[in-house]
Amino acid sequence: MPNRLINETSPYLLQHAHNPVDWYAWGPEALERAAQEEKLILLSIGYSACHWCHVMEHESFENPDIAGLMNDNFVNIKVDREERPDLDQIYMTAVQMMTGSGGWPMTVFLLPTGEPVFGGTYFPPEDRYGRPGFPRVLQTISNAYRTKRPEIMENARGFREQLVKQTLRKTAETAEPAETIDASLLDMACRAIGSRFDPREGGFGGAPKFPPGMTVDFLLRYHHRTGDEQALHMATLTLDKMAQGGMYDQVGGGFHRYSTDDHWLVPHFEKMLYDNALLARVYVDGYRATRNALYKRIAEETLDFVVREMRAPNAAFYSTQDADSEGVEGKFYVWRLDEFKRVLGPDSGDLANYFDVTDHGNWEETNILHVVGEADSRLESRIQAAKEKLYAVREKRVKPGRDEKILTDWNGLMLRAFAEAAAYLDRDDYREVAEANANFILSTLWDGHRLLHSFKDGRARFNGYLDDYANFADGLLALYQLTFDHKWLDAAIRVTDRMIEQFWDEEGGGFYFTGKDHEALLTRTKDFFDNATPAGNSVAADVLLRMAALLDRADYRKKAEEVFVTIAGLMRQYASGFGRMLAALDFYIGPSKEIAIAGAPDGFVGVLRNRYSPRTVVAAGSSDQIALLRDRPMLNGRPTAYVCENFTCKQPVTDLAAFEELLTAG
Repeated sequence: MPNRLINETSPYLLQHAHNPVDWYAWGPEALERAAQEEKLILLSIGYSACHWCHVMEHESFENPDIAGLMNDNFVNIKVDREERPDLDQIYMTAVQMMTGSGGWPMTVFLLPTGEPVFGGTYFPPEDRYGRPGFPRVLQTISNAYRTKRPEIMENARGFREQLVKQTLRKTAETAEPAETIDASLLDMACRAIGSRFDPREGGFGGAPKFPPGMTVDFLLRYHHRTGDEQALHMATLTLDKMAQGGMYDQVGGGFHRYSTDDHWLVPHFEKMLYDNALLARVYVDGYRATRNALYKRIAEETLDFVVREMRAPNAAFYSTQDADSEGVEGKFYVWRLDEFKRVLGPDSGDLANYFDVTDHGNWEETNILHVVGEADSRLESRIQAAKEKLYAVREKRVKPGRDEKILTDWNGLMLRAFAEAAAYLDRDDYREVAEANANFILSTLWDGHRLLHSFKDGRARFNGYLDDYANFADGLLALYQLTFDHKWLDAAIRVTDRMIEQFWDEEGGGFYFTGKDHEALLTRTKDFFDNATPAGNSVAADVLLRMAALLDRADYRKKAEEVFVTIAGLMRQYASGFGRMLAALDFYIGPSKEIAIAGAPDGFVGVLRNRYSPRTVVAAGSSDQIALLRDRPMLNGRPTAYVCENFTCKQPVTDLAAFEELLTAG
């Protein structure tokens, strides 16, 4: 018999709908039952592409004896962290405070009022790996709650106070009272990032290596600002090594989640929408900054993979692909030498050398394709033909599962990636993808006043979080910069204004993660660090600054400034944790360019898009609603460009060569 999760839309929750555990989704019914029966809550948080989440389900949640212990002693709640990042933030912070580390699957025991009592990550079904077995954990916690309840409740209240202080501490306290926001912050950040650079394999730190897209973006910007060759070297070596590694899907395009080793060979095989959005963008920017054709190819292959395998019929983007197929991690992606030879025939020898395919293999007696050889012009065309043959054969294998829920924040990230790739790679098909995606979100997840976070099986659910508003506004703004269609900018303004109304902290500065009308939880968090995805505060600051430049909105600029002031001290201490915030700061410090084009913009836009100019905003057409376009007429009936720098304008030009001179002079 299915449990209550059968009525959910999350693929992760539905995976658990036939467990013998009496699961609830998070909501009033479960919380009220815990209070009425005076039981602890067992909160289990994971996500569908999480390998160890599947392991714990198979070992424990499908085990009738363990499920019986859970059902007898606890009210059991299962949460998809991608649907409820608000809960994940709070209880992950709690587990990290309790144990010094975190991860998924996450298991937290709560009082009926939500205060955490004890927590951890993966628990095996019996004592092993130096971890206590899950049955022993269940029995120990339930016995303690029966025999030492007053002590446990008192400890939980004390821990709640610490947790609230941890999540709500005023970050301004870490800054000097007269903290200066200037280019010295960027210099210091580049030095801090450089101290962790791997000069052999690129990236930062050792194994496991996560793709540092936002950090590379900052390094490209820093080189553009200063001419620092080491910054450019750190960026390009990292882009080169990731593109050649096994973390990149050499056959089908797109990036896996991270590399388990220090040289990008063995990935954790799931593919996340957000990684591919961030990495497609940084490869586009790498191409713009260096004109290296490799970066253009990787960006296009990544976005083509998304269109082919991660795009829904309604034009939205799915969330993830699993690491496992047929219960085996990576099975879909790896090759044995005999199969490789059978597919490629006479060409297989050179190609096996190029992709490091051997009889003994490079991972568990199989081969993860990665580039170790040099490709001359003769081999180049054969490589592409080989990829197509390998892809056709691979398509006949059992595919990894796909989480088909649609998340507004991750769609916003991918929306910007497609809009910018359309602009800078001259791909009109990408424009169509971006516009269709924006229309879907506006018609399905935005009701004119608020955003919802998730869509699946025809149901839009959950209040939007800060990241939903910030990332979607960011994508809409990129779409305006691509098309100069005012409707996209107008939508971005509406979403941004609602974001300020719902999330801005008038007293402490910065944006809360949840809105004013959100469900009351244990605490209301703020997130400033750029981790696997950019923090909503980072994206919001960047969007506010660029929209302020277009619209002459001093209120937008002031709020972005307040975000910087609030976290300046943290940025000085932990620069490498603020990749996207540093990009926003780069724009803020300037010099930035504001370009208005009166009349048909095509010629001027073509010049602009052939350059790497990250601190530039552009408006085109005629609209009194856009301050940058006001009182900007065409001269002599010809399209005219007005180039302004830090709000001071040069003489308008109608000639493309003169326009390029103005850009270069800046």
